[in-house]
Amino acid sequence: MAEEIKTTRSSFPRNFWTVISMEFFERGSYYGMMSVLSVYMVLSRTEGGLGFSKESVGALKSVIVPMLYFLPIISGALGDRFGYRKILFFAFASMSTGYFFAGLSTTYLSIFSSLFLVALGAGFFKPMISGTIAKVTDESNSTLGFGIFYWAINLGAFLFPLILVPWLKSYSWSYIFFMASIGTGWLILLNLFVYKEPVREKNNKPLVVVFTEMILVLKDYRFFLMLFIYSGFWIMYFQVYDSVLWYLTEKVDMTPFNNVVNSFLGLFMSNPSWKFEAEHVTAMNAGAIILLQILVSSIVRKTKVLPTMIFGIALGSLGMGMLAIAPNAWIFMASMFVFTLGEMIAHPKFISYVGLIAPPDKKAVYQGYSFLYGVIGSFVGALLGAFLYVKFVEEQNNPSLLWITFSMIGVVTIIGLLLYNRFFVKPQLKG
Repeated sequence: MAEEIKTTRSSFPRNFWTVISMEFFERGSYYGMMSVLSVYMVLSRTEGGLGFSKESVGALKSVIVPMLYFLPIISGALGDRFGYRKILFFAFASMSTGYFFAGLSTTYLSIFSSLFLVALGAGFFKPMISGTIAKVTDESNSTLGFGIFYWAINLGAFLFPLILVPWLKSYSWSYIFFMASIGTGWLILLNLFVYKEPVREKNNKPLVVVFTEMILVLKDYRFFLMLFIYSGFWIMYFQVYDSVLWYLTEKVDMTPFNNVVNSFLGLFMSNPSWKFEAEHVTAMNAGAIILLQILVSSIVRKTKVLPTMIFGIALGSLGMGMLAIAPNAWIFMASMFVFTLGEMIAHPKFISYVGLIAPPDKKAVYQGYSFLYGVIGSFVGALLGAFLYVKFVEEQNNPSLLWITFSMIGVVTIIGLLLYNRFFVKPQLKG
């Protein structure tokens, strides 16, 4: 076993492990902040929060989160033209500054501006890391390399919300933002003194050409229609960072689950008082992916693309709908697990589906723009989630309607994909 680990490590250059470290700390900082952001912003000022309305939080996140999915279109081209190292320096400086001022912010304008800087940096960061990995790996180790990359993302998203966030917020919610500022700020030093600019072909393509390509891709109405339909699943997904967290904090009694965990912890310490709170939803999602993604992917590896994708979305819809049963601790845990399982099944197959339906000479371009599902899903999801939560939960005291509505969005997504496959995909390309 030791020899296998040594062989794996030696098969990648130092630059690979440098960007993996960057990915771990950047994603850990981001998900650590995002795991509690929506709760912190609506929490009353007497409880240490900002006291904003849920609608205002939805409006903020409908701008901030879509940036993370849109900006890589621009930053990827800039990285090829000016160099990855320069773009990474800008990204880390922007994120660290944004997190720091977010920790100091008390007004809507100041927190919006601070998080805008965070999103700007994160959007520029993303393609530099995946681009570096692509350039320092080859056919013999590319699959393993990107597997480690995906694992690092989820390891950061697991450990930071699980360990650091609960500890920091016990002192002050602001410390979570300062932690994220340090977590991304020190990467400037790693970028300056350890990271090496990968060998690349200089790209002098003007940005106007980048936008022209995007318009040409989106003029393919079949492709855009598929992205629009699939974004329905991501409208559900983004509730995990908004309405699900509000529901957990305000309506769900997690005492039965806490008692079980504390009984176990009592074997190792005296009088444990652990509580399942908002940040643990993100940790649970990432932990499940770390443990099960390889197994799930191996099970569905040879299954047909579209039916598998639809099955995953069906599981996600079921998980969301289960929340409508009752504000029960065990139902909540089960629903989040079922939803995450659906995500693990559906999304990798979606990537395969894009490759299946894209024109043979445009597969790479289509894959590059396929993440626009996140722009649509996060924009609609943030606004719709806040609006429906206030309407169904706060005004009507009927949270079941909220979760049934989102579950039905999943059902509509499935129907849409079936119709799309039936009427818009050539017979020889059907999944």
